[in-house]
Amino acid sequence: MTGTLYIVSAASGAGKTSLLRALVRDEPRLVVSVSHTTRAPRSGERDGVDYHFTDEPGFRALVAEGAFLEHAEVFGRCYGTTRAAVERELAAGRDVVLEIDWQGAQQVRARMPEAVSVFILPPSRAELERRLRGRGQDSETVIARRLQEAVAEMSHYDEYDYLVINDRFDQALEDLRAIVRGRRLRLEAQRERHSGVLRELLGARD
Repeated sequence: MTGTLYIVSAASGAGKTSLLRALVRDEPRLVVSVSHTTRAPRSGERDGVDYHFTDEPGFRALVAEGAFLEHAEVFGRCYGTTRAAVERELAAGRDVVLEIDWQGAQQVRARMPEAVSVFILPPSRAELERRLRGRGQDSETVIARRLQEAVAEMSHYDEYDYLVINDRFDQALEDLRAIVRGRRLRLEAQRERHSGVLRELLGARD
């Protein structure tokens, strides 16, 4: 049975990464795609686990080959998701999450319109600012820039299939689980998953 491709986007500070980490931990058939990037690994990051770290010529070669399902340049660093890696997971029956921004989401929807997209929002701008300040590692200038970028990102929420407000973490996580469960209960998915049961139930009668 082919898996479902999910696109999940959010502004920085909305809690997307924490929510997806918890979601994947509870859903063994759900995986987050590992992207390629030209930026250097941060402390604790592992190649092939957090990202596929590559140099710029190698990344450009993949672009030229048409290997990416989506790719973008952000603050001078390149990021991209290879189509082969996503299709391999889907063919194995696993659901795949792409944690990407709205621009990447547009590229993926153009190439794989069957993808299911989810946008995660914070409950208020004041809460978003509080979360960004709570990191304790950015200057006022950086925080102001991140807030401005967040508003620009959030303005694309209406391009998505589902909207989740991350006010209370547990509730937002349950909302994401409900989306995944609902997709798995669709008729076409259930008919394929339970073909044996259906044959037994509706088999030839005397």
